[in-house]
Amino acid sequence: MLASALVAFVHHLAAFAIATALAIELVTLRGELSVEKARRLINVDAVYGIAAMTLVGGGIARVIWFEKGSAYYLHSAPFIAKMILFAAIGLLSIRPTVTFLSWRKTLANNRVPVLAADAQRSLRRIVHLELALLALVILCAALMAKGIGFFGG
Repeated sequence: MLASALVAFVHHLAAFAIATALAIELVTLRGELSVEKARRLINVDAVYGIAAMTLVGGGIARVIWFEKGSAYYLHSAPFIAKMILFAAIGLLSIRPTVTFLSWRKTLANNRVPVLAADAQRSLRRIVHLELALLALVILCAALMAKGIGFFGG
């Protein structure tokens, strides 16, 4: 029982870290890019990646070894929707991550990376979309927790 609670805690903590990282990325992508902002984006995106891996690992552990078991979750429409939405968020996160990582050499020389205004707007739109999808993931989690959308026997 304690192990289940600890895994749930880590899982939820990772989810909050993802939301926080995305919010920080969104705010940091405002205005003119600086060396400090670029470094912050790289660091926050790394936290985002670690939190995402932790969330997935904790989620898998909860489905397989804790909570209600995989048979229950695989018969839950909100759970399936939640997995699809989370995968979409992961795919959306590729472009910002690749962009931020491409700045490492420039930042090593203490120079501001080049980020065109349209590219910056595009990155902000992606992060906005990730946050919107994350809100839907949370809705699905609440529905799932209440047994809404369960289609099993």
